[in-house]
Amino acid sequence: MRSEVPPGHPEFGKLQICSCRHGEVAQHSRRRLYAISRLDELNHLSFDNFEVRGRVGLTARQADSLETAFNQAQHFARQMEGWLLLEGGYGSGKTHLAAAIANFAVSVGLPAIFITVPDLLDELRFSYGSEHGFEERFEEIRQAPLLILDDFGTQNATEWAQEKLFQILNHRYINRLPLVVTTNLSLDQVEGRIRSRLSDPELVSHLRVLAPDYRRPMDDSSQNELSALHLLRERNFANFDLREGEGLPQADQKSLRKAFDAARKYAEKPKGWLVFMGSHGSGKTHLAAAIANYSQDMGKVPLFVMVPDLLDHLRATFNPNSPVSYDRRFEEIRNSELLVLDDLGTQSATPWAREKLYQLFNHRYNAQLPTVITTADRLDDMDPRIRSRMLDTRLCTIHGITAPAFTGKAKR
Repeated sequence: MRSEVPPGHPEFGKLQICSCRHGEVAQHSRRRLYAISRLDELNHLSFDNFEVRGRVGLTARQADSLETAFNQAQHFARQMEGWLLLEGGYGSGKTHLAAAIANFAVSVGLPAIFITVPDLLDELRFSYGSEHGFEERFEEIRQAPLLILDDFGTQNATEWAQEKLFQILNHRYINRLPLVVTTNLSLDQVEGRIRSRLSDPELVSHLRVLAPDYRRPMDDSSQNELSALHLLRERNFANFDLREGEGLPQADQKSLRKAFDAARKYAEKPKGWLVFMGSHGSGKTHLAAAIANYSQDMGKVPLFVMVPDLLDHLRATFNPNSPVSYDRRFEEIRNSELLVLDDLGTQSATPWAREKLYQLFNHRYNAQLPTVITTADRLDDMDPRIRSRMLDTRLCTIHGITAPAFTGKAKR
């Protein structure tokens, strides 16, 4: 129908949608936007049904990370400016928040493309020679008013794939087009050119979601699957033997007392790194376990693991029958709320082992995550990259226990 307005009016002669069809047209437009956005199976994910503090049983740090991500995602959805990078493990809520942003955009009429990165690359590969060719589809993706790339890092990292992803992100970077990226990788695992763009603080809001996989039950066995703390549950500060009746040299006695006092203080407020160095049987593991047990009694979720066992857990993920992927396992370890690494230096010093340990230490160093380390090695015997981080006195405190191995025999 045409508007009934006098000649000369801006709307004179223009076709208008009949008021009786407004609902039908709006519904059609919404369906079209959902089809473009690939949100048909995710249109139920919204900000309204997101559990802002997560499920019962999360630590305060995990719940805080979820709430911060939720608030930032809502802010991004309202402003549609800049980039939002959501980093976290599988099932932590990243995809829900990204889909909620896309669904909000569609609800206000903004075209958005929501797509997992492997699917995006498959589409581009299959578009060669199709009715809608590669160039058309590639241009549609990189020019989308809002682009959401889910599961970045799970794609097959061929040179072609890396190049296409860089071209898409670089175009949106240069033109400051809104982008949301979810990934279970850390930035240091991302290809250099892409990492440099995702690291721009003037454009990118980078949030790390620490919540565990919501699909997994929150019983003790699932929380502590890697932890050996249950084997050391009886080790606490109350039953730590300061060996005052053994007649130890004063210097040895003093080193033991200083380590004990430092461990108790650290347990009350874990911050930075605490390293116990000394011979086998000198009390290092007891103090480390006492810290972890104290933390667990306070309702936190420490991870206590011997370094050789940690590496075995990572190797086991390469088994085709492994129930958990390497990425998920490594993410679980490196982002644990309190990580206690026992017997650093007893592991097989293969290049792979050294590299994995360096990646773990480097991540926790950069993120300044509470970490307790015991070792019988000297600093000079360690990987120089790890040693350099331990020697940073702004983050790390080292206590050398010079007392010999505990025998349980008092001096007569």
